[in-house]
Amino acid sequence: MCGITGICEPSPDDRVDRARLQAMTDVIRHRGPDGDGIHITGNIGLGHRRLSIIDLGGGAQPMANATGDLIVTFNGEIYNYVELMGDLRSDGYTFQTSSDTEVILHAYAAHGDGCVEHFNGMFAFALWDDRQRRLLIARDRMGKKPLYYHFDNGRLIYSSELKALLQHPRVPTEVCPHALDEYLAYGYVPEDRCIIRGVKKLPPGCLLTWQDGRIEIKHYWDVHFNDEQPTDERAWVAELENLLRDAVRIRLRSDVPLGVFLSGGVDSSAIVALASQESDTQLRTFAIGFDEAEFDELHYARMVADRYKTDHTEIVVRDHDLSMLSDIVYHLDEPFADPSALPTYYVCREARKHVTVCLSGDGGDEVFAGYSRYRHALAQAKWDWLLNLGGRGLAKSASRIVPRHWRGRGMIDRAASRGAARYALQIGIFDESERAALLGSDASRIQSAGALFAPYFANRNGHSLTTVLQHVDQKSYLPDDILVKVDRMSMQNSLEVRAPLLDYRVVEFVNKVSAGWKIRDGQAKHALKKLLEPHLPHDVLYRKKMGFGIPIKHWFRGRQKEYVRELLLSSESRATEWIDRTSVERLLDDHVRGQRDLSQKIWAIVVFEHWCRRVLQPCPQVATA
Repeated sequence: MCGITGICEPSPDDRVDRARLQAMTDVIRHRGPDGDGIHITGNIGLGHRRLSIIDLGGGAQPMANATGDLIVTFNGEIYNYVELMGDLRSDGYTFQTSSDTEVILHAYAAHGDGCVEHFNGMFAFALWDDRQRRLLIARDRMGKKPLYYHFDNGRLIYSSELKALLQHPRVPTEVCPHALDEYLAYGYVPEDRCIIRGVKKLPPGCLLTWQDGRIEIKHYWDVHFNDEQPTDERAWVAELENLLRDAVRIRLRSDVPLGVFLSGGVDSSAIVALASQESDTQLRTFAIGFDEAEFDELHYARMVADRYKTDHTEIVVRDHDLSMLSDIVYHLDEPFADPSALPTYYVCREARKHVTVCLSGDGGDEVFAGYSRYRHALAQAKWDWLLNLGGRGLAKSASRIVPRHWRGRGMIDRAASRGAARYALQIGIFDESERAALLGSDASRIQSAGALFAPYFANRNGHSLTTVLQHVDQKSYLPDDILVKVDRMSMQNSLEVRAPLLDYRVVEFVNKVSAGWKIRDGQAKHALKKLLEPHLPHDVLYRKKMGFGIPIKHWFRGRQKEYVRELLLSSESRATEWIDRTSVERLLDDHVRGQRDLSQKIWAIVVFEHWCRRVLQPCPQVATA
């Protein structure tokens, strides 16, 4: 696990500025505190920060092959590197190290760009081919590892994190208004877009090539769904268990101490159960809780820890822990409104005191259809026939009358909508009218409700509603929210996190079967729970889902109320350069009155305020396009 940076100047006559590349690399030191390196060949420069996990003594980067014409910098892990190393040795390749980095070099020599199809891992790497004068950048299938880039007039600047790009004077510091609107709508900036104008993210499962001042981007893998109906459920579940066990087994490979995050939910408990059975040493587990009982799952985490006799550590997050929010927002790179980033930071910080690698249960909800919103969407869809007979018109009329923050307003709005727009209301933060009020003069830039999700609903290809929602989440919410949160918070603490449930073989296998194998008789994660029944307590498997929320609705009505008002409404506020101050004040007042929980909306603006203060230059400019 590491961080990469790079600069490709447009002409062979240009020279990379070493000091600039070093500054870009230094600012992501947290991603790799164990070492750094820079390689410059004329107009090409590659930078690297290393967190040593595999081959502690021999995996330094940038790494070159024996002839020096292939050079790679690599962020991530290739979990099947042992098997690939054996295959490549059989093909005549010799290894000077035992690192997975060298596997990338020889796999590229053997297979060209197709090398990525052989890798099972999480990665973003940049490989310079000096013979072809060509740079290859690749990102893993699910989007676990990040890659930002800026391309203009033939110059390519790239890095694992946005903050490194902002060290280069050619990268602007102007807020993209379209991206700001999307952030307020969804809580993150989705897909290949970025909050900074002119910066993009390489999408998951994609390759970017730079040659002669031109770039090309293409997919090598994508999410697909089928509706197969296996004839033998027991055999299918057994095959799934074999895949999951192997996914866990290869992620236990490490030359440094390793642990597991244990929330007490099904997904993390599954990883603890399987890892305990696959490991020949006692596992360390890490759990996080809250004083507020409705958010606390420590009891269930203890049940699993006791069953598998792990070395268990617990921490409790309280409202005063908001003191770290400014630093957390800085490390998140872009505005990011998922409050669970806060406890994720604290559990990563605690884990790093004991281990360098942790396994997590991330991805289980997206792959096995575990979100409560899927079941809610199915329940709402049952009434669409009635809404189509005139009920939708009545709901639209009611939405114009019922005050914005009254209880029940959300249900009325969802009844008045359908498809992508309805799902956006389910999972979004601010709707269209709210964003228009917040952004004032920029209201003309407001996107329609559910615009991000519309293509998935328009191209259902006969798929069930559950499958469509899973497709949306695997392509958007998972890579742009869940995996961003885990990557940034773990890397802020120089901790590597591995997600066995997102092994691409598991994803492909589960995505093939119909939704009835995932939600059955109102029970989410049906197939996964069947697999886990011999391994986990019934109370863990079949209890009500809690999610990884935090009690900000209480904090923002309690001791943190004045902190929020001072942050957002003082003369030093930066967010109000883009967001209407009166709308923010009304939002705070309505939340305190308690008619409706508006804490998620407030959190989004609090995060944006911290982001403006920590990331932008003193006098930011809003882009005009």
